[in-house]
Formats: sequence, C-alpha cells, structure tokens
Amino acid sequence: MIVEVIVDVAAYPIDRPFDYIVPEAFQTTIERGIRVKVPFGRRKVVGYVTNIKNESELALNKLRPIEELIDIEPVLSEEQLMLSRWLATETLAYQIDALQVMLPAAMRAKYDKFIVVLDSEKIQDENFKRLLAGRKRIPLSAINDAGLFHILKGYVAEEIVTVDTAVQQQVDVKKVRTIHIEEKEKLFQVKETIQPNAIRQIELIDWFIEHAGQTVQAKQIFEATGIQSNVLKTMIERGAAQETYEEVYREPTSPELQDVPIPEKLTDEQESALQPIGQAIKDGRQETFLLHGVTGSGKTEVYLQAITKVLEKGQEAIVLVPEISLTPQMTARFKARFGQLVAVLHSALSAGEKYDEWRKIHRGEVKVVVGARSAIFAPFENLGIIILDEEHESTYKQEESPRYHARDVAIKRSEYYKCPVILGSATPSLESYARASKDVYTLLTLKNRAKSQQLPEVEVVDMREQLKSGNRSMFSIPLAEAIRERLERNEQIILFLNRRGFSSFVLCRDCGTTVECPNCDISLTYHRAHELLKCHYCGHEERVPTVCPQCESEHIRFFGTGTQKVEEEIAKLFPEARVIRMDVDTTRRKGAHERLLRQFSEGKADILLGTQMIAKGLDFPNITLVGVLAADTTLHLADFRAAEKTFQLMTQVSGRAGRHDLPGEVYIQTYSPEHYAIELAKEQHYEPFYQMEMQSRRQFGYPPFYFFTLIQFSHEDVLKVSDFANRGTTYLSANLSPETVIIGPTAAAISRVNNRYRYQCLIKYKKEPKLTETLQQLIRMYRTDWIKSGLIMTVDVDPMSIF
Repeated sequence: MIVEVIVDVAAYPIDRPFDYIVPEAFQTTIERGIRVKVPFGRRKVVGYVTNIKNESELALNKLRPIEELIDIEPVLSEEQLMLSRWLATETLAYQIDALQVMLPAAMRAKYDKFIVVLDSEKIQDENFKRLLAGRKRIPLSAINDAGLFHILKGYVAEEIVTVDTAVQQQVDVKKVRTIHIEEKEKLFQVKETIQPNAIRQIELIDWFIEHAGQTVQAKQIFEATGIQSNVLKTMIERGAAQETYEEVYREPTSPELQDVPIPEKLTDEQESALQPIGQAIKDGRQETFLLHGVTGSGKTEVYLQAITKVLEKGQEAIVLVPEISLTPQMTARFKARFGQLVAVLHSALSAGEKYDEWRKIHRGEVKVVVGARSAIFAPFENLGIIILDEEHESTYKQEESPRYHARDVAIKRSEYYKCPVILGSATPSLESYARASKDVYTLLTLKNRAKSQQLPEVEVVDMREQLKSGNRSMFSIPLAEAIRERLERNEQIILFLNRRGFSSFVLCRDCGTTVECPNCDISLTYHRAHELLKCHYCGHEERVPTVCPQCESEHIRFFGTGTQKVEEEIAKLFPEARVIRMDVDTTRRKGAHERLLRQFSEGKADILLGTQMIAKGLDFPNITLVGVLAADTTLHLADFRAAEKTFQLMTQVSGRAGRHDLPGEVYIQTYSPEHYAIELAKEQHYEPFYQMEMQSRRQFGYPPFYFFTLIQFSHEDVLKVSDFANRGTTYLSANLSPETVIIGPTAAAISRVNNRYRYQCLIKYKKEPKLTETLQQLIRMYRTDWIKSGLIMTVDVDPMSIF
C-alpha cells in the first residue's frame, strides 16, 4: 500500500505529493485526510495523506515508510481535500497552505529537536558529559556554545549520538483531574487506618464521607477543604478514591448582552424573501441569494428562520460576520434561538478555545457555526445553508496566502453540498449587485424596517460653513446641540470617527515638513497616550519633536483627529457624559469587545465613541442619535472603491439609530456635502448610487466591468526591485492576449516599508484564458530563481485594494 502525502514544507520544489510506503500495522487504519509523521530528508515532518494507491512511479526500494499516524480518523473530509486543490489553483498558493488554512492553528505542527545518545560509553569529552548529566535525550536548544556544536557534529558523524525531531501539535486536548469518591462503607474502613495526629487526612476523609459516591474535580476538593495535593494523593493510595483525567472543552465566554428579543413573526416582506430560500433548502438546490434590505429591515430573522428549516432537515449551517465586534451580538442571538447547537469561531479566541470549538464541529456535537472569515472552513459534512452577513465587507478577503475570498469559498462549498448561499447587506458590493441584476444571483429585497419605523432623519453638516463662522471644534453646532438634548433625555449616542486609511501626523506649520518613518516612505502616526510617533508598517517609534527637524521652528504639532482627542473634547464640552471608547487600543485584551458592548447595552454609558468596528450590526433600543465626525477621510483615498466604501459606511452607521420605538437622528459632518456618495447615503438610496457608481466604473474600466490581478515586488535594493518588476511585466506582456492591459511596473503608493522598496504591476482584463497558466509560470520563475536574490513577489487575484 502506497500513500501520496503533502508535507509541511512551503517551498516550490516540494509543492507536490510525495509517495510513502504504509507499514502493515497502519494499513487497516490509514485513510485520506489523516495527518502522518514522515521522514523528509534528514528531518521528520507532518504530512497530509491525499491519496491511497497500489503502485508508484518510483522503485519500491526508493520509497520510505510512514513513521507514525497522528490521527485515528481523518481531520480533513473528502470535500475539504477537493476544496484545498481548488483553493491552491485559484489563489496560486502552496498546496500545504491551502490544506492548513482549513484547520485550527493549534493542529499545526510544532517541531522540537532533541539530541539522542546511541552509545554513551564512547562519549569522552568532559564538557559534553556535563551537559548530558547522565541523560539519554536532551533538547538541542541546550547547546549554545560553538565548541560544543563542533563536538556534537563529530559525534553525529561517528553515529555516537543522533539528532531527532519530535513532532507534536501546538495545543493539546485539555484534561482535568477528576476524583471518584468511594462509598461510605469503604471510607469508614480507610478512616480507621489513619493515625489520630494526621489531622488534614481526617478532615479530608470526613469531607469524602459527606460526598460519598460522587465524582468531583480535584480543584473543587482543594477549594472546599483547603488541603494540599499530597494529602489527596495519600487518600487515593489508601483506596478512598480513584483519579482519572477527563477531557473537557475550553468554553469561550458567552456574551451576556442585554439583547432585544427579535419578534419571530415575520413581516410580509420577510415572508416573501424567505419563501424562495425555503424552497431551495427543501429541493436541495444550489442557489445564491442576494438579500438586499435597508438597515433594521430584519435580515437576521430571515437568517434564523432559514436555519431552523435546515436544522429540521438534519443539516448544518455556517453564518459569517465580517468583524469580531459583531460576533458577540450575533452569537447572543443565535444562542438564544438554538442554544447548545451553536459554536463560535473568530480571531479573539485562544488557540485552545478555537481547537475545542473545531473539535465540537468535527464530532457533530453542534449544528450552527457563527464566526469571522475562517469559519467558512468549518468541518461540517452535511451543510444545508451558508450565510454571509454584511457581504460587501473587505474583511472577507484574506490578505496573506492563500488569498481567498470567503464568498467564493462559500459558493464552491454550496455547489458540493447542493445548498443555498445567502449574501445579506443593506449596501451590497457593486460586484454582487451586478451579478444579481444579470440573474447570476437571485435578488431578494426588504425595502422597509421590520417594525415599520421610519428610517432616521439624516442631516448633512457642511463643515466649511462652520469654519467660516469661527467654529474650530470637531463638533458642529447642530451636532453639539443634538448631543446635549439626548443627554438630558437619558438616550444613547454613537459617535463614529471615520479613520480608515487616515491618521494623525505631525506637521511643521512654517515649512510644511511632516515627520516620516526612516524605514518607510510614510508619515509617522501620533499616539497621544505615550506622546510617541509610531510607524504602523514596520513598528518604528520615536518621541514627538519639540522643534521642526528641517527649519527648527517651534510651530510643529499634530494634525488629524484620533479617538483619544475626540474623547478629550467630549469631556470639555459635556463633562457629565459617560463615554465608552472602542478602538484598536481599548479592544486589545481578550473579551474587551464583549465587555464594552455589554456595558453600553446595560446603559452604563451615554456615548459610544469608535472607529469602523461600531459602524455596523449593532442593535440597541436606546440609541437615538448617530454623529459621523469626518465623512471625508474614506472619500478622498486614492482607491477606485473610495465612493463605494464611504456610501456603505455612512449608510451602515446611520442605520444604528432609531431601530426600535424611539425615532433616530443622524448628523454627517463633511467638507464635501455635494458628493453623490454622501447625498445618496443621506436617504439610503442604494439603486441610484449603484447606477451612478457603475457609470463611473464603466467609464474608467474598473471592476465589475474588468477584473484585476495585482503583482507586488519588494527588495532591499531599489535597482534590483525595479529590474525584477520590469522582467515580470515584460514576461506577462509577451504571454497574455493583446486585449489584456498591463499597468506598470510602478512604485507602490507606499514605496518603502521596513527598508524594502516596493513596485507593482496591475493586470486588467475582461476575459483572459491564459491568465492562471501564465501566472503559474511567472511564480515558477520567481520560486526557482529570483527568490535567491532576496526578492519577495506576491500575486493577488481580485485584490480588495490596489495599494
């Protein structure tokens, strides 16, 4: 028996299956999708069995045997093996990366090297003997002396010692020490044998008698009696109890938000949206639905009812949300409806928690998974529906290899399981809406809010007028008055600071110099808390200068607005207001999202101030005012999606107000009030925005009329990187069809990061049959030759941003 194994080494010549012989002992248990330990060169590595066969192209005496089976049953299903092959081809990634992205990081291998003594009598060197201290096996890391390394090398050559690789998982199954207490009769017998002066043992046996026949965790015994571990050990040895180690799950803390129960009775609109989805579930048919509903129209209830239908059929569901800050509220809702059948997967869980949630799914103990992007690979084997909430979000695209988009993976999986996919959004991406208008997707629309409330009133404030009238504050007069009014009425307020792609920087008002990073061509970001300037690309930090490094003027200070600065201004204008700030700094710690949102939901704060993590998905009854402090920052990015992103953000954040009984109001502060993205977001008019934006995209040849592929080159030497970028572009021009446009090579928008110069070229095409083949050939040239000179090249098919 021979198996094909993909080994855990991401390198070009190794990006293929290798044949290994299966020893007889493993032949009855080995299956596709199992992890194995195999010899590879001089080391041992983890590999994934992708095929089982009876013959190999190589001679049998050239094949090496598998050393160990890591799993008893497959960790990857047949469908996931097929999906990994598709993913590696589509995203031009290594096969090993495509396999590993489907498993929790805890299951990836940890490689530790050990020195193993084969013949201790032949070891003469005193220093080496001292190091071993009579042991037969020590970690290689114990040697940190060049002389000892030299001696070790000699001993390895003479086969006196060998260096072995231990392969294990990064996180193990969690086990707790469990004590089973004997019956009373046995306990009284043991008590008679205890010496009268052994007071702690007598205390413990008395406690045991009270809890005779029970099974408890050792931890509970220590807490209840205050005894030491050695006393318990003595009692176990005397036969008063038995101990075992039982496997337990690490339970992620469940968010306890004061949530609003969703009415389970559907509106007529929701009914008519659910009907075709229900039919597709019933027929077992693959169909992609685009659920376009205004904010507050009850899309979540449509998801919940569709999942109920899937569970009745005995199938499973995956629900994706774009940001971790949305997971607490979504999880709370799904757990309220489906209880213990829900598992959660997102980046704020520890490696152990993710591993345990994954095991619950793999064992079929849960039926619904709620999570961020990577939850799309949840190991279900009878999927009935996949839902992407806020489908327009760029966070559904993975930024490192394999560069997949969760929407594409969802559709691929749904084709295998013949089940529907729902893409839900108040502001669908132009690509999805264009597909729906061409009947590639089925469009379902919810035009009204679920409780028939009015959409919030939106007022656009022209900040140029505020400046002319002498108001230099971050708060326009109408917004400040609205905040004061809400504080008096004990209603809640969301203040949204649009900071994506924008930061505070230090600038000299006399000569115009900005303080830049010495390693990257980008201005340093000002962090008020520590009075530091930081580079968000390479991590460089420095103190804020007191004088301009160029002209020595003292008129040097920061520009731009950060959440901390806004918080200070609120404290000055509204000293009585209680503020919760949600940004990268305040949500670093585990569980911080849940904690802050819970405090706000319980009414412990009047104002929730934050960046885009608070712009969508949140649903609290007492929010009646939303203020957008700077609408322009995403509007003027050098990105063809700038208007779309601004429209989406403005619409989403406006939708947080007036979702229940109290009416809502929204103030959008901007220096460009006449821009169509802001004018149409004011009325939540998606269709006219779609028409205008599509017109502009058609005119300039942007997606969805064209496809893009971005190729980036980076090197420490600017001449070398420009040379490789030219060679890459020339190769593409020669091999792609004449209709395909190649833009570049050109320096990237941020031309130097971490002392590496960056160039890029953009391929723009409508149909390009030779694209994958040509890109694979370019990657082959890079991996076999160019990489040796220190070049890094990345290929991103359908990038979310062309920076």
